Amino acid sequence: MAKIIGIGNALVDSEFVLTDAQLAHTGLTKANMTLASHDEQADLIQSLKTQQISASKLASGGSSANSIFVMASLGSQTFYACRVADDEMGHFYLDDLNKVGVKTSQKSIAKDGVTGSCMVLVTPDAERTMQTHLGTSAEISENEIDFSQLDDADWLYIEGYLSMTSSVQSAIIELKNQAKQKNVKVAVSFADPAVIKFGRDGLETMLNGGVDVVFCNCEEAMLYTGETTHQTASQALLKVAKMAVVTNGANGTMICYQDGFVNEKHESNQLHIATPAVEKVLDTNGAGDNFAGAFLHAFADGQDLASCGKLASKVASQVIQQFGARLTVEQYKSLL
Repeated sequence: MAKIIGIGNALVDSEFVLTDAQLAHTGLTKANMTLASHDEQADLIQSLKTQQISASKLASGGSSANSIFVMASLGSQTFYACRVADDEMGHFYLDDLNKVGVKTSQKSIAKDGVTGSCMVLVTPDAERTMQTHLGTSAEISENEIDFSQLDDADWLYIEGYLSMTSSVQSAIIELKNQAKQKNVKVAVSFADPAVIKFGRDGLETMLNGGVDVVFCNCEEAMLYTGETTHQTASQALLKVAKMAVVTNGANGTMICYQDGFVNEKHESNQLHIATPAVEKVLDTNGAGDNFAGAFLHAFADGQDLASCGKLASKVASQVIQQFGARLTVEQYKSLL
């Protein structure tokens, strides 16, 4: 089985279910991720308490961590590079990943600061709005990364949110350089429209020189490329990636690839994967992370694009029918 290394923010997710009116009271921009200071997050927590809204779920989160969790649950060998504090939430975070077989390093534990946290607010339309306090994760750098993990790796998976963290940019450049030297393929997930709006320079650093695969949704693809349709935006991403995997909710997923990247042929080097019908969408939090995680697991395992897309669509479709950004290990295995 392939070995996949992920790098991303380490955030303990707290999920809240609330109405649109209650969300409006928080002042957050719906369906986006907003970075916050410790005091700003404390104000949000107080606002939710005042409205008698309490967390329904607690989990080790972060976009790349969610994807790595999926890969490990499906059977991939995995390692996650991150930065947490030496506090209760930091140890909870690493233990939560280790339980499903995701390996981590003692280098991930910083001696100061607090572990990052993300408030995930879910409205009745299943949309998720997030406020993130990066905590010590904002200082992730080369010091927290065990570069030797690349020696026997097949893939390196980088989350777009890191484009907003200045301290990690040199580490990402070094990771990509070493990956190239060791024939490790590189995948980047855009993760959120906010990444393109506010972290464009950092995202360009991740994509500089080209990567093997980009994962994103249609809104992110159009924002990045300036194109106005699902198909043209997906094709335009081939300027920075050998393959683009672009989800579009119920409208399905477009997979586009450069000549020679896969050992199969489709008309115009693209393939459309239908999204399974879903009775009721409860929570879209983590849908894209789950899709990318399941797809990359299958692709790294040598499966054809249609099989990769179908597995990823099944996993994502199951996730949005329940609260929380992850399924149980047993659910992932049954879908596999």
